[in-house]
Amino acid sequence: METLLILFGLVILVVIMTKSGGGTSNKTPPPTIPFKPTNNVKIAGKVPEPFDGATQETVQANQIIRGPAYVIDGDSIVIKKNQIRRFGIDAPELDHPYGKKAKWALVRLGRGHEVSAEIIAKDDHGRYVAKWILPEGQDLSAEMIKLGLAIDWPKFSDGVYSQMEVAGVRKRLWLADARQKGRMHVWKQYEERQKAKMG
Repeated sequence: METLLILFGLVILVVIMTKSGGGTSNKTPPPTIPFKPTNNVKIAGKVPEPFDGATQETVQANQIIRGPAYVIDGDSIVIKKNQIRRFGIDAPELDHPYGKKAKWALVRLGRGHEVSAEIIAKDDHGRYVAKWILPEGQDLSAEMIKLGLAIDWPKFSDGVYSQMEVAGVRKRLWLADARQKGRMHVWKQYEERQKAKMG
């Protein structure tokens, strides 16, 4: 009888400890998805702050920034308030043909992964330029090139991604190709046509 009372007391003690949080819990926190799009919609309870060069961290070349990444477009992300442009490639702007497709492809490639941005330089707009690497070692620039949603930018990459370009990609991403060739009048003409359609 005494043994039964002791066991009963132990069971009650375990129940009380579990309810009060004193025991171990089998509950696991919900998984986080660090690679997210930015579109002014709350995602996982957060809205990334807009890029502000004055608030970004000071990072030297060859440093690595790791953390949750928010996708701006096919070649720009934000990690820890730092806007980071992808090294060596060019993807279409969001309002250009294939721009949204490039953005969402990048979101899919990185979803569920922490991104390591290996800083190479800073561009004229105050953004860091970096190689984006996933934990398994995949270069996100190379992956986007292979999908046909970005093109190599030889001026900056020394052509390291040119052999990965899919057939006909420069015709499909003709606005990005025009930018690389300094033909910005092509951009202006495209934007004027878009404005005329809207208004």
